[in-house]
Amino acid sequence: MRELVATARVARLGTVGADGRPHLVPVCFVLLDQTAYSAVDHKPKRTTRLRRLANLAATGVACLLIDEYREDWSALWWVRLDGDGRVVDDPAEAARAGAALAAKYRQYGGRAPAGPYLALAIRSWTGWAATG
Repeated sequence: MRELVATARVARLGTVGADGRPHLVPVCFVLLDQTAYSAVDHKPKRTTRLRRLANLAATGVACLLIDEYREDWSALWWVRLDGDGRVVDDPAEAARAGAALAAKYRQYGGRAPAGPYLALAIRSWTGWAATG
């Protein structure tokens, strides 16, 4: 399961706001030990006041859903990582996450995203696959 997650290219980050409303966005991510990282990168956004950042600050509740869909349903799988989410405030930790993201995604052109960085300290892994 870990190898599927580590090599996956996209995930959906789920957060919950102070009002209890869920929020889901696609993200690029990297897995380092028992923490998954994503970043606010240079792709165009309507605003820099992103709900995922506010939600993590308000509740710290997050999950990451990674999945594979194919027309051949025997190849389907999904993994959900549940844990404690936060905005990274340690520059060294952000630098490690940024370097790992830049190494995984050639689209970053070898430069780490400016951030901020989000960390999900994984408490549980849940998954399913069509085949063992």
